[in-house]
Parts: sequence; C-alpha cells; structure tokens
Amino acid sequence: MNFQTSPSPYDLANLNVLVVDDQEDVRGGLKRLISSLGCQVETSSSAEDALQALKAKPVDIVFTDLKMGGMSGEELLKEINQRWTDIVVVLITGHGTIELAVACLQNGASHFLTKPFDNKEILAFVERVGYGVLAKRQVKNQSKRKKGQSFIAVGNKMRRVLELVEQVAQRKVPVLIEGASGTGKELVAREIHNRSPVSEKPFLAINCIALPDSLLESELFGYKKGAFTGAHKDSTGLFEQVQGGTIFLDEVSSMSPLFQGKLLRVLQEKTVRPLGSNAEKHVDFRVIAASNQGLKKLVEKGDFREDLYYRLQVMNIFLPALNERQECIPALTSYFLKQASSEFFYEEYQLPKISPAAMDALSNHTWPGNIRQLENTIQRALIINKGETILPSHLGLSDETSVSESLLEQELTSYEESKKQAIEAFQSEYVQTILQRTNGNISHAAEMCGLTRAALQRIMRKLEQEQIRTN
Repeated sequence: MNFQTSPSPYDLANLNVLVVDDQEDVRGGLKRLISSLGCQVETSSSAEDALQALKAKPVDIVFTDLKMGGMSGEELLKEINQRWTDIVVVLITGHGTIELAVACLQNGASHFLTKPFDNKEILAFVERVGYGVLAKRQVKNQSKRKKGQSFIAVGNKMRRVLELVEQVAQRKVPVLIEGASGTGKELVAREIHNRSPVSEKPFLAINCIALPDSLLESELFGYKKGAFTGAHKDSTGLFEQVQGGTIFLDEVSSMSPLFQGKLLRVLQEKTVRPLGSNAEKHVDFRVIAASNQGLKKLVEKGDFREDLYYRLQVMNIFLPALNERQECIPALTSYFLKQASSEFFYEEYQLPKISPAAMDALSNHTWPGNIRQLENTIQRALIINKGETILPSHLGLSDETSVSESLLEQELTSYEESKKQAIEAFQSEYVQTILQRTNGNISHAAEMCGLTRAALQRIMRKLEQEQIRTN
C-alpha cells in the first residue's frame, strides 16, 4: 500500500531564494550551489529585474551584488527594507567595497559575502537562516491550525518520523512511541491524532508514572459512588470519555504487572468495568503509548508483559535525542523564542534576535534534557536578556563563559545588582523545572525541594511581581 505524505513545512525545498548579479557566471554558480540544499532558486541580472521578481513571487532570502549597472545593491536593499521587511538580504562584495558592505549591515542587511566565495560558508548560512525563516513562517500559520505545539521535522531522521506519523494517522492501529525523556513523544502522539480522521474528537493524555495503580485505574476506568473513601459520586473514566478519540498513555513501562494485565484486557475486549461496578461498558478508542525505556528489553528481563507489548506496538516510532538531530535546533529555537515571548510578555514586546555565537552554542551543546531543556534554555535567555540580541551568556549553558561574557557584552551593573539578577534567574529556572516535574502540584514541588508550601508560594509571588515590574 502506498501512502502519500505531506511535505514538512521545515523542508528547505519550501525556501525561496533570489540571486541578483550582473555577472552570469556568479549567478549560475550561486544558483547551483544553493539549489544543492533543495531550495527554490531564481536569478536576476539587475536590481530592476529583481524588484519585478519580488512583486511576482514571495522570496525569503536575496543574495545581491553591491556594484551593478543601474540600481546598486545598496539601493535594492533600501527598497526591500521598505516594502518586504521579512526578506533576509545578503550582500555580495569585492574586497574594495567591504566598508560599504559593513555600512549596509547597519542599514538592514543580514550578512555579506566576499569574492571569491567560501562554498561551505554559504551553505551553512542558508541552512541556519533558512530553517529560522521557515520556523517563523510556521509560527504565523499556527492560528490556522489546531492549538498545540508545532511539529518540527527538519533533517532526514525527523522527516522519516513525519512519514510514519502520516502513515499511522490514517489507520486506527495502536502506536508505541519510544525515545529518551524530553524528545517530544506526546507532541508526536498529538500530531498523529491531529492528522487522523477523528481529529475533532478528544485527545486525552495520562502520565502513568505519576499515579499509583489505584488512582490510575480509577482515572482510566472510572468508578461508582462509594467504591472507595472519597468517591462521593460516579466518575467516568478516560477510556469512556474519549468517545472514539485517542488515549495517550505516557511512560507505560512504569505500570505494575497487575495493572498491565488489566490494561491488556481493555485493549482486547474494548470494554471497561468502573471500580465498584459489576457492569461492563463498551468503549471506543485509539491507544498511543510512550516509553523512555526500550519495552522489548523490559520484556526480555520479565519486567513487562510480552502480550501487552505486542498489543501496544503494532506500529513503532522511535524519536532520536536532540543531539542526534542538531539540524532541528535553529527551527526549534525560533519557535520556542516566539512562543515564550507571547507567553511571558505583552504584544508590544520586541522579539530579540539570536546572535550567531549564541546559535553556535545552542547547536554544539549536547542537550542531555533534549527538547524540553532547549525550551527552558530559550525561556531563560528571553527573561534574562535586557537588549535586542540574545548572547551566549544569556543561555546559561557554560559556567566558564557566563560571568565573563556578561561583563564584556552587557552594561556593567553593581555587584549587588548582578547578584540579585543571578539569584532571580536561578529561582525562576528552578521553580519552573520543579513545577514541570510535579505537573503543577505545589505541595509535591515544595516537598521535593525541601521547602514548606508557604515558602515556595512566597518565592513564586516574588518572581511574578518582579516579572510584572520589569515588563
């Protein structure tokens, strides 16, 4: 059976590039080079022709020579900045016009290249900027899609994941998603649901590791009034609530052997028996499970039921760690930056840029916490940053560079003020992390970090007041 897959919005084939130069060999050479990445590349022999091309078709990146007959590259840059503010402009210059190119950078150009070209530099630039452009475009389209995070599939590994998502979405088969913590397993599950014929029906998720067997059973199967202490009225379980939609069971490897048997029966019979009831209820659902441990190895050790394993993994999707798909980092960074700014700041907030050095630091980091850690890092940088550009020192990825770079790259503050900012940054990151781990349960969070509930709440109120004050 052949499946038609939708192209990823983060594929460089969606990137439109225009090369403007009055020398045919330069135009042809750049077109062949940039096209090797899959980009759509057009050429113009003059700035005047380029303006006509820009009117006719959307363009993401323009490479233009500075010195041309007729309108110059500098004049073309001014026209583009006035009429198409989202276009990235790269200037092509000989050694004699480098000073002019630098001046153009101050007037809105994004980069300049000197002849003769370094092919590797051009390809690296187009990839880095291109993925960022595509990510911004996707963020703009979010209002047209269902609510939720954007599925970013950059590079061969994640495009293969997207192909599997597209295939399994159209069939009501159980899916097992495996990968390390923080790799985006729930996001993949939601994408499968959103692309399925039942996307308008509920998607209900439960973290199996967060609940003991008794609570897990009552949440999934429901219960009757009086079934246990505190059961003051009947409650419908998630399997019944989903009504033909999708149940997502996160971290199924944490289930006890006893509960594994109960779940297996539900999957086989498509019926549930609420706690305290003698009656079976028919349920209609599609199950997607996830685990940060290889279930097959757990089966071999005797820690997971083999029959349940084969029920859950009719189709299997493996998510690679972030350090195995570093090509995703620029697009993810752009997405998380936009998302965090809309969450933490008001509409008039000016989104800062990511400096090339900061992007290099992000791309070269090992990311043991995967995508979740990257998102937290971007949120931290956005809050700490006081200027128009996020620098490596704002990321908090290296203890060796954070203090020195802060002193060199930011306005020097007093010792006490710097200390106060560092403490607030630590508190903000720590509180956010601990609340994420406890799913927002303040009492549990306070217990884990050795504070009273009141003390943790005081810190949270202080952070909220400080954020309001700085905004």
